[in-house]
Amino acid sequence: MSLATPADALTSGPGYSFEWALVDVETSGLRPGQHRVLSVALAVVGPDGRQTDSFATLLNPGCDPGPVHIHGLTRERLAGAPTFDQVADRIAGMLEGRVMVAHNAQFDYDFLASEFARLGRTLPVTRRLCTLALNRRIGPATEDLRLGTLAAHYGIEQLRPHDAEDDVRVLAGVLRASLAEAQRFGLGLPLVACPPRNTPAAAAPRSARATCAYRNPGRMRPGGPLVQGMKIVLTGESATPRTELVARAVGAGLHVMSAVSRHTSVLVTNDPESGTAKARRARAEGVPVIDEETFLRLLDDVRPGIPRPRQPAGTRAPAAPPAGEDPRRRIAVARDGDGPLGGRRVLVLGGTHEAAASARRRIAGLGGAAAVNLSASVTDVLLLPGGENDRRLARVTALALPVHDAAWLAGLDTTPSGPAAPSGPAGPPPGPAPVVLPRGGVTDLPGGRWTLAVSWAQHTSCEVDVVAFLLDADEQVTRDEDFVFYGAPETPDGAVQLTTDGPTEQAVTADLSALPPATSRLVVAAAIDGTAAFGEVGAIELALVGGAQRQQAQATLDAATTERTLLLAEFYRRNAGWRLRILGLGYDHGLATLARDYGVDVEDD
Repeated sequence: MSLATPADALTSGPGYSFEWALVDVETSGLRPGQHRVLSVALAVVGPDGRQTDSFATLLNPGCDPGPVHIHGLTRERLAGAPTFDQVADRIAGMLEGRVMVAHNAQFDYDFLASEFARLGRTLPVTRRLCTLALNRRIGPATEDLRLGTLAAHYGIEQLRPHDAEDDVRVLAGVLRASLAEAQRFGLGLPLVACPPRNTPAAAAPRSARATCAYRNPGRMRPGGPLVQGMKIVLTGESATPRTELVARAVGAGLHVMSAVSRHTSVLVTNDPESGTAKARRARAEGVPVIDEETFLRLLDDVRPGIPRPRQPAGTRAPAAPPAGEDPRRRIAVARDGDGPLGGRRVLVLGGTHEAAASARRRIAGLGGAAAVNLSASVTDVLLLPGGENDRRLARVTALALPVHDAAWLAGLDTTPSGPAAPSGPAGPPPGPAPVVLPRGGVTDLPGGRWTLAVSWAQHTSCEVDVVAFLLDADEQVTRDEDFVFYGAPETPDGAVQLTTDGPTEQAVTADLSALPPATSRLVVAAAIDGTAAFGEVGAIELALVGGAQRQQAQATLDAATTERTLLLAEFYRRNAGWRLRILGLGYDHGLATLARDYGVDVEDD
């Protein structure tokens, strides 16, 4: 395979020069643990932009090839191809010691990791680069960020879409052009560390705990009965085997948990004064306590509970708007985006935390979008006091972007006769402009797959984790597997997935049409790992992306100060459809407390 792109040097310099292993796979489906790789292509490219090795082959997976209409790989075409174990050494040799590059890299990485895991081996990749994530940072003026769209934008001819060999050739051109753009804007590369794993979650799915069929009725009343749906925790020694107690409780319609939270209905223990973590927390939370004998007696007469809905939940009233805001005006601005800054993207440099946050809110109120990082989509720069020391200002000057002071923003208003924002060298991207949503703003969504991409300033030294909770009408998870986080990045049915595209980019993808009927809303949150707070992280940017990688909506949240967890946004049911609402609600406690509040079975220390 030859990369039919110019062999001129790739962008060089600190942070841009690597040995690259470009990869593309075609697969029988979307789930690495269930589906297989049908074809794979790789190309090794040095820092000088020259190809030094290549390999491409079809693979016989020994299973149904899946969506033939997409990749064109029939059983007949694959029948004489090698199996993965026959080419694993070749693939490993090309990947080892190099940065793996792919478009939507976590997909290719997970499938290759799963194939190696089936052989009892580890995928020899320590770092990867996603060209999709890189172009999210760059912000090119394209309708979407699909590989074919970026190829056309960067002047690379795509001959055979969904052909692994041709996709790698195109990927090489996109990488070359993207690296040049990244250097032009001074952007760091979103390299993702890939610690060794030979038993990835994708290859060995978690066995989901059975969902309780009844809603939690709350705590048991003193002397009262057990009710189906109650959350039960057992601790300490028991005369009856623990497995038997659990089986009887589950069979009666109770929800057995392994940790105590404020939502626990009753703790079962023969030693309520014991020093176990569960007993201590039960005392702290005021959870009722009964002994084993009482529990067994009550199991003989568990009262009927309220079944969870089998159909999608009904209308859910919107949350109260942030104080001091008019929700009618807010939503109108979010939907129209036709103020004097409509279609424009403004980067704020300098200013105190409060002043910069206020300026970004004002920009959104005027129909514009507030940018967190310098990129190709930035049309204007607002320079507040202290901004002259920002290292990005030199690149802003070199790019000839319009730079304004605070008086410029104050002089704009939302009336038709108000001053128009000056035009800059970079206009809005082609196609419909993304909806700009302020805090509390909403937008209607059809079903299907949606991705909420979360990013923050590249200079932050804080570790941020994005998580998601699938909640029922009681604002609770129905099972622990409805909590998606770095340790469990996918629900068992694959309806919600968490991806990491770089040190400052993570995303939650949800197939709204496939969410369980009991799920009333999907909350996306972020948490600081450690003692830092979101005031140190600064502004957080949200981008809602549709299935075709087209950005539909965007928002910027930057009002946090001492908070360690932050509710970013929620997808919620509205009649027969869905909506996205921007939240921006913060708490000073950590992720474990937030998870417990939503009913996740978090083990006590």
